[in-house]
Amino acid sequence: MTHTLILYSTVDGQTRKICERIKARCEAAGEQVTMADIAEADALLETADKVLVGASIRYGKHRPALFEFATRYGAVLGTKINGFFTVNVVARKPEKNTPATNPYMQKFLQLSQWQPQQLGVFAGKIDYPRYGLFDRTMIRFIMWITKGPTDIKGTFEFTDWDKVDGFADTFAARKAP
Repeated sequence: MTHTLILYSTVDGQTRKICERIKARCEAAGEQVTMADIAEADALLETADKVLVGASIRYGKHRPALFEFATRYGAVLGTKINGFFTVNVVARKPEKNTPATNPYMQKFLQLSQWQPQQLGVFAGKIDYPRYGLFDRTMIRFIMWITKGPTDIKGTFEFTDWDKVDGFADTFAARKAP
């Protein structure tokens, strides 16, 4: 049985929620799946046949732990079936929701030593009521500039779950030669 490791780097939890959906799809395809925070990768990587990493964006950047992981484990990842997806609100726009058109994916690929085999981009979620004053104000300002939702009483989920399912099914179908 194929053992798949799904790692996530998340700020507010939407990336983890997407990983949970992918995990369910991979399990339905007959894979054994372990899901964990990217910080726990050390103990889990060796036993995995496949590795998928999901990471969110906050204020235009992936978290430093993602790049540390990519630098540290790039060679190991190259020996396994692997993939990467980024979650960001910019991807709510059709012209920025593919690996080739999403600026955060392109920046990751330029800065990372790891060049994943399968790439995905998913729109995230804005949950104004959960944010503290600073984040709520900053995110609202960014949304105002980019013509996104600014109602601070609202929660806005942009994730296209059909797109997530398609990505998951493609990843689950990938088998070692």
